Amino acid sequence: MLKLACQEQLLPGETLQAKWDVAQSAGYDAIELRGKGDLHFRDRLPELRTALADGVVMPTVCVDMLHFLGAFDDGLRRDAVAQMKSQLSVIAELGGLGAQTPASYGMFSRRLPPFEPPRTEEQDREVLLAGLTELGEHARAEGVALFLEPLNRYEDHMVNRLEQAVDLIREVGLDSVRIGIDSYHMNIEEADPSAAIVAAAPYIGHAQVSDSNRFQPGAGHLDWPAWLGALQAAGYDGYLAAECRLTGDPVQAVRSVPAFLRRAAG
Repeated sequence: MLKLACQEQLLPGETLQAKWDVAQSAGYDAIELRGKGDLHFRDRLPELRTALADGVVMPTVCVDMLHFLGAFDDGLRRDAVAQMKSQLSVIAELGGLGAQTPASYGMFSRRLPPFEPPRTEEQDREVLLAGLTELGEHARAEGVALFLEPLNRYEDHMVNRLEQAVDLIREVGLDSVRIGIDSYHMNIEEADPSAAIVAAAPYIGHAQVSDSNRFQPGAGHLDWPAWLGALQAAGYDGYLAAECRLTGDPVQAVRSVPAFLRRAAG
C-alpha cells in the first residue's frame, strides 16, 4: 500500500491542522514540511509541536533555502550546513524520518554559459563529501537521515543522477545519508528511470513525485506504472511526497494525486 504525503504549501488552509484535514480527506497519509533558511524552521517549533499533538503526521522536511551545502562561497556553505543541522534536529524532535536537500540549486549549470564552474570536479567532490559527512554524523546522532536529491543538469552541475549520489554516499560510509529521489529530475537525467531505481535500491531513503512537466502526477507523460513498479521491486516502503506545480484548479489538482498514483500502482 502506497504511503503518500503532500508538501504543505500545496494544501489549502491557514494552519497545519486545517491542511491535515484536507490531506486526509484526499487520501494522503502525511504532510511534508518545507524548511526555510535563517533558522525559520526551528522558529516554527511551537507551531509544529502543537500540530504534532493534534495528530498531524509530518515525517519529512524539504529544504527551501537560497544556498546549499555545495555553495562556492565558504561562508554560504557553512551557513547551509548549519541550517540543515537545525532542520535535522527539528524533524527528529517531531519523531520524523529526515530532511531532503540537493547539493545546490540554481548555482551553476555546465549546460549554460559560461559552461565552466569556478571549482574543478575534484574540488566539488571534496566539498560535497565534507558537507555530507558532517550532516550525516549529525543526522545519525539525532536518529534521522539526510536525503541527498539529484537535480537535473540545468539546476545543478554536481549531482544529477542516482549513480552519482550512490558514489558519494558509499564514500561517506554512513547509513544516515541516503538518496532522496525525484521523479521529475529522473525523467530528465536517467536513460532508464526504473533501472536506475533498482540499481540504487539499497541507498534510497525518500521519494518525491511530480510528472514529466513538473505538474502533479497524471498531468504529464511519465510512465507511472513502471516507475512505481521499480520502487516496489526495490523494496521501498517510505513515503511518496507530492512536490510539484499545479495545473488546473489547484484544490482539485492536489486531491487528484492519491487516487491517480494508487491506480497507477495497481
